[in-house]
Order: sequence, then structure tokens, then C-alpha cells
Amino acid sequence: MSGPSTSERELLPTATGARTLSVVGGLLRRHRPLAFAAVTVLVVGTGVGMLTAPLLGRIVDLVVDKRGPDSLTVPMLLLLAVAVVRGIATAIGKSLVARLGETVLARLRERFIARALRLPLERVEQAGSGDLTSRVTGDVTLIAKAVRQALPEFAGAFLTIVLTLVGLAVLDWRFLLAVLLAVPVHILTVRWYIPRAATVYAAHRVATGALQHQLLDSIGGVRTVRAFRMNGRHADLLERRSQDAVNLAARGMRLVSGFFSRLNIAEFIGLTSILLTGFLLVDAKSVSIGTATAAALYFHGLFNPINAALFLIDDAQSAGASLARLVGVSNLPAERDTDGRAVPADGSIKVSTLSHAYLSGHPVLRDVGLEVRDGERVALVGASGAGKTTLAKLIAGVHEPSEGSVVLGGVDVGELGLTGVRQAVTLVSQEVHVFAGPLAEDLRLARPEATEEELRAALTRVGALEWVQALPDGLATVVGEGGHRLTVAQAQHLALARLVLTDPLIAILDEATADAGSAGARVLETAALRALEGRTGLVVAHRLPQAAAADRVVVLDQGRVVETGTHEELIAVGGRYAELWAAWSDSRRQPEVPVPRVPVES
Repeated sequence: MSGPSTSERELLPTATGARTLSVVGGLLRRHRPLAFAAVTVLVVGTGVGMLTAPLLGRIVDLVVDKRGPDSLTVPMLLLLAVAVVRGIATAIGKSLVARLGETVLARLRERFIARALRLPLERVEQAGSGDLTSRVTGDVTLIAKAVRQALPEFAGAFLTIVLTLVGLAVLDWRFLLAVLLAVPVHILTVRWYIPRAATVYAAHRVATGALQHQLLDSIGGVRTVRAFRMNGRHADLLERRSQDAVNLAARGMRLVSGFFSRLNIAEFIGLTSILLTGFLLVDAKSVSIGTATAAALYFHGLFNPINAALFLIDDAQSAGASLARLVGVSNLPAERDTDGRAVPADGSIKVSTLSHAYLSGHPVLRDVGLEVRDGERVALVGASGAGKTTLAKLIAGVHEPSEGSVVLGGVDVGELGLTGVRQAVTLVSQEVHVFAGPLAEDLRLARPEATEEELRAALTRVGALEWVQALPDGLATVVGEGGHRLTVAQAQHLALARLVLTDPLIAILDEATADAGSAGARVLETAALRALEGRTGLVVAHRLPQAAAADRVVVLDQGRVVETGTHEELIAVGGRYAELWAAWSDSRRQPEVPVPRVPVES
């Protein structure tokens, strides 16, 4: 194996509730004026709306007293004015709340992305790309939906509840006591729901992330899955992870049903209490019929905001679980950006007694020793799980070895520091991302100050200039998401051109032509040889002709170096490499059968 299995992955952390509130509170404090304006406008709008019930009660009293139609003119005009002012203020207030939420979310998203980009690569690989991807996509989408819809509604509902209770107390304190009889039911309902919902929604987000990672694992490694006939096993894993997500979603739905059943009981208790209190007070001539009517209207007006506020707890729980996952990543320690205290003298590589294990007791590499001369091209060959990719990543500084040492250009990687290692070594894998934007800017990621002539020279060196010039706008063509879609081979061509622009002492190609198909792979292999000219090259070879073209071949088996030598020397020895070459040669003599290849590491 070349990394931890999906079931054994250590997912990225989720922040505690206290930590999440602390981070959000800190972000809100940076936008106090906007927060103050949003709350003020909402309070004004909701407060004005509270005048509706007393005005209707006044109309009832006027009718009971038989004051005549003319007496209703002023209350009716006031009702119209209240409706207009309330509508305008509420709309503005909710807009400000949404703007505040979007602003805070944007800052949190920027903080998350900034930290995600600086996480240690080893930590990201331990969790799996699916975990990080689900947070930056599904979790952010869920929070954004809550900010745009749930947050303004919740703010308005909360203020309506508070001011309605104040209004009931102003009418008569006994009406407030009657309403409070329903409060214990609400409290017990929320206390029953929140801890259960928090657990279910947090688990559902984790299950969704695991499912997304499994999809990426199975689809991205489809060649390996087919080569080792692991279709059934991966299908079972997908089914199990899908079922976990479905079961948790069903539990959430059952919780919501029980939640609203209890709210209906609270509404019945409250309405019965307010009507009975009104009847007794009117009968005792303590209040007028209009006042009792206003109290009943106040309580009736509480139905929607209470239900809305409590219903939005459902969205809040889900969004809160997602928010905690974002904060959990944004609070992780960033990768130590250490500057090298030394500079490698050349592109030589020396690996001594190197061992590495992703899981304790399950070593991937065992006592590996390897020396690569400056400017030499060495191919790493071996079956899937032999340790080729792990060795490449240890040399590139992606992982720290469990034991042993790596020396680059005569300097130990510990003395070079992360910055020094990454300046000396560039790793190109089969997973190439084409960033959205002009193709020239995509290339300049490797060297921001590169001129157009330098870009063209790099493309020419790897044999890509011809097809780039054939694009609609040449180097100015917008590629990536929403732009011109490049083929797999073209994307790899760009990666090799970036390598030329970066111009490192050491280049590592890890299955860099694996997804291009036979014809495309041959073109890319030629391009790779050109890109490696003038520098030390370490090639994780999935096609044996790559190994044959190298200066030296290193064969790994079960984490150990078992053979090393030139192509001709290893063929003459008749060992493991010779067996692989013979199998490949036999397949070439049978054109009907697809050419077998050394399976890529998962």
C-alpha cells in the first residue's frame, strides 16, 4: 500500500462549539457598525408591527361601544401606515442581516482557504482529498444557504417573539403568565432535539465527506481497481458509505417529525391558556374585549415566529456542524515555512536506511538505500504497493521518513528546511489541475515573472507549442472550469512546461503520463525526457519503455530495493525486472490484447 486506507484515515478535525462561537464572535466584532444597523432597523420594523394587535383591539372596542363608522377612520389609517413601515423596515433589516452574514462567511471562507493551502501535505493525505473537498464545497454551500435564508428569518422571528412578550405584559401581566405556560414544553422540546440533532448532523457531514472521498478514490484509481479486479470491493465500500449517509439522513428526518409533534402540543396549551385568561378577565371587567382580542392576536401571531425560530434550529444545527468543520481546519497549525539554512551543491540524491510507515507496524519502505548522481535519470519500477510513490514523496519532502535520512546535493533535508527542499525538488504527479483563466497565467504559476517568450520556449521544449498556438486565442485562451477544456495529455503537457519554468535541480515524475492513453503516453514520455534535460530526474515508471530509456533502473518489491542497474544489465541478470520486461514484450506481440502495464499505486 502507498497510503492509509479510507477506513483508517484520520479525518481533519472539527472545532468544538465554544471554539466555533469564539471565532464567529471575533469576526462579528470586526463589523460592529453593520451589525448595529441591522439590529436597529429590525427592532424598529418589528416594534412598529407590534402596534397591529392593539389597533385591532381598539377597533373591536369601538364597534362594541357603537361609536359609528367615522370613529374607525383613524385606526384604519394607522393600520395601513404600520403595515407599510413594518414591511419597509423588515425588508431593509433582513437585507442588512444577510449582508452581515455574507461578509462574515466570506472572511471565514478566506481564512479556511488560506489555511487549507498551507496545511502540511502529509496531513492532507492522511485525511484524504475527499474530506477537504467536502468542506470547501458541501459545507460552505450549506452555510451560505443558512446565511442567505435562515439567518434573516431567524433574526426577525426572534425579535418578534421578544417584543410580543413585552406587548402582552403591557396589555396585562396575566396574559404573559398564560402564555408562559407553553414555555416548558418548548424548552423540553428544544432540549430533547438539540443534542440529538447536533450528533446526527455532525455524523452526517462526516459520512458525506467519507462517501465523497471514496468516490474520488474509486473513480480516480479506476485503472488500478480494474487491474487488480477490485471492482467488487470498491462497490461494497461505496454501498456501505452510501448506506451510512442515508441512515443518518433518515434519523434526522425522524427527529424533525418528533420535534414538530411536540410543538403542536405547546401551541394547544398556549392558545387554551390565553383564551381562558381573556374570558376570565373580561368577565371580571379587568380588561375590555378589545384588549383580550389584542392579547389573543398577539399569541396567534407568535405561532409562526416560534415555529420558524425552532424550525430554523434544524438548519442551524446542520449549518453549525458545517461551520465547526470549517473552523476546525482554519485553526489547524500551518505548515512551518522554514527557510533553508543551506543550499544544495548539485542535484544529487542520497537515501540511507530509509524506512516509512503510514500506520504503526505496517511499514511501506524498509531500510531503503539509494544514490542518484547529479544529472542522472533513474526509473523506479515495481508492482502496486512496492513503495515507489512513497519513496518519491519522501524525497520531495511531502512526508517525513520514520527512519533514515535523505540528503540532497550533499545537504540533509533537515538543514535545507521545507522551503529549501521545495526549491530544489519539483514533484509532478498524474493528478494535474488546470486552473481557470488564461493559459499563460496558468503557466506563470511556476514563474510569475516569466515573459511570453519564456513561456513559448518552455512549451517548445516539451513539444506543446503547436497545439497551444492552435487554440482559439493561443496563450490568452481561457482554460479550466468554464473555459476551453484541455485533454488529459494537454494538461500533462502544461505540467511539464511548468516544470521547465520552475527549473529545479531535481525533478520527480510520479506516473506523470499514466492517464494519457498509449499514443498520448508516448508523446508525453518524449516531452518528459526533454523536460528532464539538464537536471536530475527520478521517474516512477508505469510503462517499461520509460525505464528502458532511463540511465538506471531501480526495482522495488515490498518496500525494498531488490535490483538496480541499467536496462541491459537487469535483462541479463534475469531477475524481477527481466520478468516484467518479458511479460511486456509478449503482450506487444499480441495486438488484440490491451498492453498490460505496471499498475499505478493507489
